[in-house]
Amino acid sequence: MTVIATDIINRVEQLKAKLQEASYAYYVLDNPVMEDAVYDQLYRELQTLEKEYPQLITKDSPTQRVGDKLDSQFRSVKHNIPLYSLDNAFNFDELKQWEIRWQKQLSSLPEFDYVCELKIDGSAIALTYENGILTRGLTRGDGITGEDITNNLRTIRSIPLKLNLENPPPILEVRGEALLPLQEFTRINQERQKNQENLFANPRNATAGTLRQLDPNIVSERKLQFFAYNLYLQSDNFVINSQQEALNFLNKIGFLVNPNYKICSSLEQVINYCNHWENNRQKLPYMTDGIVIKINSLSLQNQLGFTQKFPRWAIALKYPADETPTIVEKITVNVGRTGAVTPMAIMKPVQLAGTTVQRATLHNYDFLQQLDIRVGDTVVIRKAGEIIPEVVRVIPDLRPDNTHPFEFPSHCPECGSSLIRPENEAVTRCVNNSCPAILRGSLIHWASRQAMDIRGLGEKVVTLLMEHKLIKSIADIYKLKAFEIAELERMGEKSAQNLINAIEESKNQPFAKVLYGLGIRYVGAVNAQILADNFQNIDTLASSKITDLEAINGIGKEIANSVVDWFNVEENQQLIDQLKNYNLKLHNEQKSSEKQVNKSNLHRKIFVITGTLNNFTRTEAKNLIQSHGGKVTTSISNKTNYLLAGEKAGSKLTKAQELGIKIISESDLLNLVD
Repeated sequence: MTVIATDIINRVEQLKAKLQEASYAYYVLDNPVMEDAVYDQLYRELQTLEKEYPQLITKDSPTQRVGDKLDSQFRSVKHNIPLYSLDNAFNFDELKQWEIRWQKQLSSLPEFDYVCELKIDGSAIALTYENGILTRGLTRGDGITGEDITNNLRTIRSIPLKLNLENPPPILEVRGEALLPLQEFTRINQERQKNQENLFANPRNATAGTLRQLDPNIVSERKLQFFAYNLYLQSDNFVINSQQEALNFLNKIGFLVNPNYKICSSLEQVINYCNHWENNRQKLPYMTDGIVIKINSLSLQNQLGFTQKFPRWAIALKYPADETPTIVEKITVNVGRTGAVTPMAIMKPVQLAGTTVQRATLHNYDFLQQLDIRVGDTVVIRKAGEIIPEVVRVIPDLRPDNTHPFEFPSHCPECGSSLIRPENEAVTRCVNNSCPAILRGSLIHWASRQAMDIRGLGEKVVTLLMEHKLIKSIADIYKLKAFEIAELERMGEKSAQNLINAIEESKNQPFAKVLYGLGIRYVGAVNAQILADNFQNIDTLASSKITDLEAINGIGKEIANSVVDWFNVEENQQLIDQLKNYNLKLHNEQKSSEKQVNKSNLHRKIFVITGTLNNFTRTEAKNLIQSHGGKVTTSISNKTNYLLAGEKAGSKLTKAQELGIKIISESDLLNLVD
């Protein structure tokens, strides 16, 4: 091995540090400290040295921003911390209702303030830094798993490859938004037009398309930007108590933080902030589609926690979406997998927010009655949250003669059973478990990508299999034979065998995906993962009580009741028994060892880790606890069972002592395990 002179090593480190400093000043602080020509000269010198001494190349080197092309598609990776969506408000009344809701969760109301941030219209990104070096970057995906696009994210200059920290924490996660500035969006579309390529509909689509390029050089050319807005770290060396402190810390360690955020002491100030930016957002060099309002105190955020889908401590106030008129040509009703009967307007196709829209939800019977929507009406539609088309209002003056109010059906259009409307619900439902629509929806949900990911088992194939009476339940999917499928219209032997292979592969899906696929009401992908993390197998979950479920962080009363009710239904118990026979993973997969026998000592116990450990890294300690049925959280609360305290334990140790939580050492932990 070639011995490299110390002065060469020092020069490389100096160049990397100087170039990183210059990039931070230029891309984050917008205050250049070095002329472009000087930067280029130093950059070429570093390239030359690294070419001569490739062993000096490190991941944080400025020369490593653009990586090699991928041979195929991006791989899916599980997020260390789930990415929750935000609940939406579309007016100030809904914003006020949100404030009332979160305050009702508390026994007493402490002093509080809000942080208001612009909601950037781009793609959510999760970055992982290990010992200060960028090691992974994922798309949001479904919130549980995302696509690994690390190489592409490294090309974004406002994402530091190395943090500006002398003693960085072992693990630091940063959340933020990748975006395409409007000027760059215009340039790209002009270029695509010259090349006779399809134009991007909007900057958000262009951002998503760019991030999924297999060639990082293309990503680099498009000059994406990145705003950081959240971070997660476990280290007593860095005490962050509020969202404002988090934003300041992010900026300090090398990230671009949107400068337009504001601290508001009341909802009135929040509303003033929202009004200001609704009137001035056109002056911004990027797209924004609303305002994100967060409770500033991180302690208060931890107290409030999450619903099944959203954090209780944050909400997005969306700007009024683009609206357009069209004509209702037909009104139908759809029956979903939960039996919910949803009216739907079929309309004359129109362009809205870059897409062609022909259908819009009419929500429920009350909504129909309120707007009195009729076939032939001219209606105004918009995209709720810029995603789901919905009817906003009817224009009565344009109503043709001889129209009639829509009559909501009294019986299910699929099975003929009487429809009911449960007390305290706005939704009308079919409660016949044998209803073809409920079965069809359940099968499609089971085969969906977020659940069992059975490719080839979409709506058309499910309908075909049902029509030929080949499947009457989820379990019947695993009885299918290739020759049966091949005889069906538009299938053939190859398609049939591919489907059988996909069904067989689905048996390898983890416990959490099986739980989600079962379609238990209120149990989305995130909550299914939480349940899988807290229960060793389907039998322990099935025998759990409501109080057991409510004790789990993230599982509320509504979800707990729904889970218990689902397992009390005899047909569902029979389904689980059948799935066991087909060897689906109805349990958490853990490495078998003698230690597993004694996992009950840690089972469902909640741990917090603080201080410097001598025998483990924090990640190793966390993995040890979780592999024996325990759970590790980042903050001390009344629900915490143990504080694992190492050397230089800080404020968490004091708080644990105040709350009377048991404090253990590394040897105590090993005794619990063994």
